[in-house]
Amino acid sequence: MKRGNGLKLAVMALALGAFVAAAAAEATGSETKGKYYFKKSCKSCHIKGGTGGEVSPLSKTQAQWKAYFAAGKHAKSKEDLSTLLTPAQILDVQTYLTAHASDSPQPETCGG
Repeated sequence: MKRGNGLKLAVMALALGAFVAAAAAEATGSETKGKYYFKKSCKSCHIKGGTGGEVSPLSKTQAQWKAYFAAGKHAKSKEDLSTLLTPAQILDVQTYLTAHASDSPQPETCGG
């Protein structure tokens, strides 16, 4: 193998590795599952007049939803989200809410 080909191959391998690492760092959940978990686990308290106040994807912007999930707190920071949902479910709900936030390309307008 020529020296130039080996160098090209090494550069391509490094670039591929960086791409895979970046993709893994930005793991996303399932919007479909997130909507299901949101309706199943959150909606009973977060409806109009509910004990947790009305919450829908439109309640926050994408940045606000990301900050909320980064903090990982629920009930005005009184409990961890992990007491309500598994980490995979939390990621799914975050994906759903962020994808349909008030400033998203597809805001959820029909009852979330």
